[in-house]
Amino acid sequence: MKKIDNITINKKDLKKEIELYGWVSRKRNLGGLIFIDLRDRSGIIQLVIKPDNTYYELATSLKNESVIRVIGKVNLREKANPNLKTGEIEIEVKTLELINPSIDLPFEINDNTTALEDTRLKYRYLDLRRQTIKDKIITRSKIMSSARDYLEKNGFIEIETPILCKSTPEGARDYLVPSRVNKGEFYALPQSPQIFKQLLMVADFEKYYQIAKCFRDEDLRADRQPEFTQIDVEMSFVNQEDVMNICEGLIANIFKKVKNIEIKLPLRKMKYDDAIRDYGTDKPDLRFDMMIKDITNIFKDTDITFIKDIINNEGIVNVIVVKDKAQEYSRKDIDKLTEYVKKYKANGLAFLKYVDEVFTGSLAKNLTDKEKELLVSNLDLNNNDLLLIVSGDYNNVKTSLGALRNKLGHELGLIDDAHYELLWVTDFPVFEYSELEDRYIACHHPFTMPREEDIDKLLTDKKKCYAKAYDIVINGYEAGGGSIRIHDEKVQQLMFEALGLTKEEVNNKFGFLIDAFKYGTPPHGGFALGLDRLVMLLTNTTNIRDVIAFPKTASASCLMSDAPNDVSDDQLKDLGIKIINK
Repeated sequence: MKKIDNITINKKDLKKEIELYGWVSRKRNLGGLIFIDLRDRSGIIQLVIKPDNTYYELATSLKNESVIRVIGKVNLREKANPNLKTGEIEIEVKTLELINPSIDLPFEINDNTTALEDTRLKYRYLDLRRQTIKDKIITRSKIMSSARDYLEKNGFIEIETPILCKSTPEGARDYLVPSRVNKGEFYALPQSPQIFKQLLMVADFEKYYQIAKCFRDEDLRADRQPEFTQIDVEMSFVNQEDVMNICEGLIANIFKKVKNIEIKLPLRKMKYDDAIRDYGTDKPDLRFDMMIKDITNIFKDTDITFIKDIINNEGIVNVIVVKDKAQEYSRKDIDKLTEYVKKYKANGLAFLKYVDEVFTGSLAKNLTDKEKELLVSNLDLNNNDLLLIVSGDYNNVKTSLGALRNKLGHELGLIDDAHYELLWVTDFPVFEYSELEDRYIACHHPFTMPREEDIDKLLTDKKKCYAKAYDIVINGYEAGGGSIRIHDEKVQQLMFEALGLTKEEVNNKFGFLIDAFKYGTPPHGGFALGLDRLVMLLTNTTNIRDVIAFPKTASASCLMSDAPNDVSDDQLKDLGIKIINK
């Protein structure tokens, strides 16, 4: 018999006899009547078993999470439950069958469980029964369905690309897979389908997409996993605006289909340098104000020795103003904020309180009257405003105040979690300096097209080269990004030279792509949206493990399946591998 979803049953089915399957979510014995909340994927429906029922004893013995089958009649409930979609009706059980019992549970299966995350991950198949987690996985499915629908309506073709690839280490660390057939050689799991999707443009597919698995062997955090999924898109004969328009349309379609939220298009655009200047990050959260302000000029003639030294050494002085909070922050509170910004390489945190037109705080006694006037007028200060000041190297000042801004936004309740702010951050640098490698590396990847006016600077002024690259930011998270790709062989060779790659290194890492470019390469570009992060944002969670069916822990292990695990000596011998350190 075809299974009926619980939540499809309502008052129109009164007096009908129906057959249901599901799990015992909860059981209650009230005055002889046994009530069972029967749960299936769709939701909960209430069963009633009377004392004179043939199956009363069986119902009494049922444990939570046992699987049962029932046949019963649909009746109106004496008192409706507005919290359930089926809250107006109940099923008077006539037949009850225990299909499979459950042993005692390691934790209660409810949305308010107090079980530790490690316990829930060990028994993930039980954790997935909780409605709050189940809803997130279902939302994930809706997002993928919505993405496919939009892209296929716009002429895109879904094409799978290889999982076993050549290692081309230009980003994070690769996951390597040993080859049994070619001993001593390795495949790499793809960090993205980047090279293959560009080859598909060379191959004349013009519009490609894929919901792609990607892998990076890097340290994990709340919004990162070793294996992740992205909605990957590439297009030929396009410019930056064409690609961004398709991405905007895709995002708007997902928001409408999944959350019934209308996203106003086109999205706001902000250049990378402006985002760093005003928000201290390339993924600014625009749901609240509190921009970073540069007050270096106010202190250009200062008598404050350490600030004077910083300015003389080409440093800057920046501030964020916390409106109407001066009297809520004690010196102890400020000390905690100071320790926080030091994590981001700030030298320290100076502060001023502006109360009843008087400045107090760590810098107050050394301020001149002119400096006080300029602070009030330039920062539009009002009574009870708190000024948090960091001075020093440009990057350290911006990064630390940007992090502090986000921290205060959450702590002070300045953010409406139900509100979404989206924007494009554009004009990323082509290069970024790696202190670890003591050289400039590609900010995105070595196939990113520089702006035409910056091509001549690739070898001579790397710091001032900007790319046709763009990120889409949602509520302070990088939700995706992309770029226009280099299709001109001469520009590509310049890029490789700028990155310090020899012809031999280029051929070894990217030879097959460079060869393909010699056979007629169209102008092309694309983007990728982080599916896991997008689901996080649309389900209002900050833990990426909530939106993946079987996630890994912060140590990249699976507590449920015990992966990674030891393998036998015979397996290692087949691969020509010997473990020398463990």
